[in-house]
Amino acid sequence: MDDSQYFSEQHYQVRDMVRAFARDEVAPVAARYDASAEFPWENIRKMGELGLLGVPWAEELGGAGLDLTSYMIVIHELARVDASHGLTVSAHTTLGTSPIVHFGTDAQRERYVPLLASGRVMGGFGLTEESAGSDAGGTRTTAVRKGDRYLLNGSKRFITHGGVGEIFVVTAVTDPARGTRGGISSFILTKQNDDLARAQEFGIGHAPELTPMPGFRSGRKEDKLGWRASDTRELIFEDVEVPAENLLGTEGEGFANFMRTLDAGRVGIAALSLGIAEGAFEEALKYSTVRKQFGQPISSFQGISFQLADMATEIEAGKHLVYHAAAMLQRGQNVTKAAAMAKLFCSELAMRTTIKAIQVHGGYGYTKEYPVERMMRDAKICEIGEGTSEIQRLVISRELLRELSA
Repeated sequence: MDDSQYFSEQHYQVRDMVRAFARDEVAPVAARYDASAEFPWENIRKMGELGLLGVPWAEELGGAGLDLTSYMIVIHELARVDASHGLTVSAHTTLGTSPIVHFGTDAQRERYVPLLASGRVMGGFGLTEESAGSDAGGTRTTAVRKGDRYLLNGSKRFITHGGVGEIFVVTAVTDPARGTRGGISSFILTKQNDDLARAQEFGIGHAPELTPMPGFRSGRKEDKLGWRASDTRELIFEDVEVPAENLLGTEGEGFANFMRTLDAGRVGIAALSLGIAEGAFEEALKYSTVRKQFGQPISSFQGISFQLADMATEIEAGKHLVYHAAAMLQRGQNVTKAAAMAKLFCSELAMRTTIKAIQVHGGYGYTKEYPVERMMRDAKICEIGEGTSEIQRLVISRELLRELSA
């Protein structure tokens, strides 16, 4: 791909730095963390030191002060080697931190963003519930105003960093009569890291100055097919007293704000999916040149070479969708359609490419000796998280019809 239409010299420097980190620090341990389903605290500390957990945030807030294209490059390059590391950056930055940056007060930004942007603590985003997945308007968690605080009750499901995080942005119903558009608000909540001993071993993941809110805790850790080095748990709220100053944005605007957050999140998942696809393709390409059958490399057989050609072509298309959407996001344009297109195409691309990569590897691809089986397991959730493929098609078609009527 001719990167120059999207990338500056600084973008290439970011790419080379992250690519080297992924090669030297992530690749050697990715299979081990996948097998043990442990959160990679040692690498989280290193990522924080490199500024990878606060890429797009201003330096005065503890961030790296780079743009959104740089941020997508970080996710893309990490996911070429291991999706769990890429997801950690994506969920922490877009979902856990960006709502506070974009919708918070100056006091909220000053208190919470430096902790998150520096990587001192992990952040999370509580939207999904038992009955509120694709239908985010089906939120059942409630927040009742009691004087100078709100009382939160309910739960959230499948929350990235649910156990290891300490700062969360969550949605709750504040006015049932107003429905989705005006009845849901968002709040900043704090709890203690559940993995405190291991986090303290590596000097990361806990801020003693944060006061945990009684009644706010995580539930059981999910045992997942893929993204196994990423921490996913339930969040539980039992009469959690949340100070009124922890209301994020205006009461009743939580749903609208989270829809804007999800647009950016979908570009991030598209970049993650693209990274998985590219990593799997590179493994298949390498393998095809060293594996011999009938006295010659399998890359010389048309059945293999055509598959490689298809993978490479689709990856190029995916790059344009991802970095075009990132550029629009950077310019402050409406990216609802572009983000949904990038997410839909790249998530399904990741699934197609990893299956083909296993096929190229033959029986070896089905073993843990090669990373392509892990990449296939990591790819599947990309078609589900941050809006299923079906929801993306719904969003795209609605935007097309809206544009036509306009």
